[in-house]
Amino acid sequence: MRRTTRLRWGLAALLALGTGTLGLAPASAAPAAGTAAPQLTSALVAAVQRDLGGTAAEATARLRDEAAASTLAPRAQRAAGAAYGGSWFDAEQGTLVVAVTDPGAANAVRTTGATPVRVTHTLATLDGAKAALDKRAGTASGAPSAIRSWRVDPRTNRVVAEVQAGAADRPDVAAFLASARSAGLLTVHEESTPEPRTFSAGVVGGDPYYINGNTRCSIGFAVVGGFVSAGHCGTPGSSVAGWDGSWMGTFAGSTFPGRDYSYITIGNGWWTVPVVLGWGTVSDALVRGSWEAPIGSSVCRSGSTTHWHCGTVLTKNETVNYSQGAVYGLTGTSVCAEPGDSGGSFITGDQAQGVTSGGWGNCSSGGQTWFQPVNEILSRYGLRLVTSG
Repeated sequence: MRRTTRLRWGLAALLALGTGTLGLAPASAAPAAGTAAPQLTSALVAAVQRDLGGTAAEATARLRDEAAASTLAPRAQRAAGAAYGGSWFDAEQGTLVVAVTDPGAANAVRTTGATPVRVTHTLATLDGAKAALDKRAGTASGAPSAIRSWRVDPRTNRVVAEVQAGAADRPDVAAFLASARSAGLLTVHEESTPEPRTFSAGVVGGDPYYINGNTRCSIGFAVVGGFVSAGHCGTPGSSVAGWDGSWMGTFAGSTFPGRDYSYITIGNGWWTVPVVLGWGTVSDALVRGSWEAPIGSSVCRSGSTTHWHCGTVLTKNETVNYSQGAVYGLTGTSVCAEPGDSGGSFITGDQAQGVTSGGWGNCSSGGQTWFQPVNEILSRYGLRLVTSG
């Protein structure tokens, strides 16, 4: 039994925490998989049903509709052209919704099978307003700590800033948000939630993936030659040990703040498998590609502290203002996480989504978590995701 457990965790360690066990030889993969229907296990369906509600049949239908929406989204965006205002998945209707600014584009989007809705502003306009805030956050003064995050919300066709309750009228907050407000694009939400933080942790015996002997994080996804994880977990050159304490590899690249991703090369007998660990909650999930799930889709997270939890994609391209500095391009979710889950896998169906960055709350009382999209990480380091085919 000990031998079997060791083999299981040996496989998982290369995908430790967030990427799991069970697998054969690594198969190279492009950032996106084909258009085949997702292969859904009963355990995955049960996990989505547990965390999002509904019946097993409804969870199954949702996962299949989400997969279809993910593959349709790029084609619908091309059809919208310059009038594109963003898109999201409508869980009640089971369809991809695409915002457009003119009737001609609406007709073109409709022919793809997506549902068009008219809006005032293009995504390019909204992204420009958000980029101006990002640029200001990158200056020496940075963003006021009372501003938790800011993002483009395609469903409301606005730039949304999350601000600490009672701080919206503070001079520094007002000055930082002035450009988006003057353009008539800003909505401010005042929140009483805790300040967002990263989810790395101190060493806990028996858990995988330790950095320089004093920090624990979770592996995200296997890539050819190693794996990807969160940037705040370690710096280039940092040494990595696996679950059993043996040397595993080295941080070859890492960025934080600004972005939150890293690439770790492996050796010493560790190898890669295209799996996300289910921790006994669900079956270990095979990774078949990395089609990006739309806002509104379900998404599940695997982590070495809190294991497997599911929720929905709430936001995209969000800037989160951690105490260490702003991090750009994050995807917000309703999934919970805790220290030690950092770097772990976010997956929708069999499609890799990203690696855990940070959030607020916990898995007892609930909370929110952000991830750095995996396709950006693959592009940044010129990596190939390991998939099952």
